[in-house]
Amino acid sequence: MGIDLPLIWLLIIGFGIMMYVIADGFDLGIGILFPFIKDRSHRDAMVNTVAPVWDGNETWLVFGGAGLMAAFPKAYAILLSAFYVPAILMLVGLILRGVSFEFRFKADDAHKPFWDRAFMIGSFVATFFQGVMLGALIEGVPVVDGNSAYGLMDWLTPFSIFTGIGVVVGYALLGVTWLVLKTEGDLQRQMIRVAKPITLAVLAAIIIASIWTPLANDAIANRWFSHPNFWFFTPVPMLVVIATYAILRTVRNDPHAGPFVWSLVLVFLAYTGFVISIWPNIVPPSLSIWDAAGPPESMGFTLVGALLIIPMIIGYSAWAYYVFRGKVKVGEGYH
Repeated sequence: MGIDLPLIWLLIIGFGIMMYVIADGFDLGIGILFPFIKDRSHRDAMVNTVAPVWDGNETWLVFGGAGLMAAFPKAYAILLSAFYVPAILMLVGLILRGVSFEFRFKADDAHKPFWDRAFMIGSFVATFFQGVMLGALIEGVPVVDGNSAYGLMDWLTPFSIFTGIGVVVGYALLGVTWLVLKTEGDLQRQMIRVAKPITLAVLAAIIIASIWTPLANDAIANRWFSHPNFWFFTPVPMLVVIATYAILRTVRNDPHAGPFVWSLVLVFLAYTGFVISIWPNIVPPSLSIWDAAGPPESMGFTLVGALLIIPMIIGYSAWAYYVFRGKVKVGEGYH
C-alpha cells in the first residue's frame, strides 16, 4: 500500500494551524485584553511578556498558508477567492498590530495612547476575521466547475459573526492565562479576577456552537449523530467540561502554569471538534482532501522541505521561550 500523501499533508497543515492558534492566540489575546487594563505600566508589562516571541509565532500562519498552496492548490484557490475580503481584513489587522507593537515602545506620552488603541483594534480585527472565516468554512463553500460560487459578501452570516466573536473570547482566554503565568503582583491579580468570566464565556460559546453547528449544516449533523460516530465523539464534551473546571480550580488555587495548560487543552478540544465536523473535506461540503490534492510528485517534493523546516521552527521557538522564561515585572523586563 502506497503512502497517502494528502492525508500526511493534512496532518502537517493541521498541526501548523494548531500551533498558530496556540502561539499567536495568546499574544493576540493580550491586545484584546488591553481595554480592561488602564494602567500604562501594566500594559507595557503585558506586551513585554510576548515581545521576544510574537513575530516568531506568526511563522506558523505563513507555514500553514504555504503548505495549503503547495499540497492542495485547488482548495487554496477556492478558499482564497471565497474569503478574499475577510483574509485581507485579517492581514490588515495583523499589520496594524505589528506596527503598533513596535511604535508604542518608541512613542512619546502624547502619542502612546494612539498606538495602544491601534494595538487593540489590530488584535481584535485579526482575531475576529479568523473566526469569521472559520464559521463560513463550517457552513460550507459552494463549488461550481472547480471554482467558488461565493459572492463578495456571502461569507458574512449570523453564524460566522458568532464564530468570530467566539474566537475573540477564546484568544482572550489564552491571553489571560498566559499573563497569569508570566506576571505577578497586582497585574496577575487582575488577570485572575477576569479569568473566571472569560472561561465561562468560552464554555458558553462552545455550547452554543455545538448546538448551532449541526443546525447550520445537515452533513455535520449526520456525521455527529450517526452510529457509531456518536459514541466516539461523546468523550469530547465531557473533556470540555473537565478542562473548564480545571481552569477555574487552578486559577483559584495559587495559579501558575496550570490555567494556561488547561486553556490549551480546551482550545485543542474545540479544534478537534472542527476537524471532526469537516472531515474528510478540506472545502466543505464536497471537496475532499484527495480531490483537492496536487500532483503526487509535487507533494512528495515539498514534503521533504516541510519535514526539514518543521523541526527548525519548533527548535528556535522552543529556544526563544526557554531563554525568556520566567516572570516579567511591571517596569522591568525578565528576571
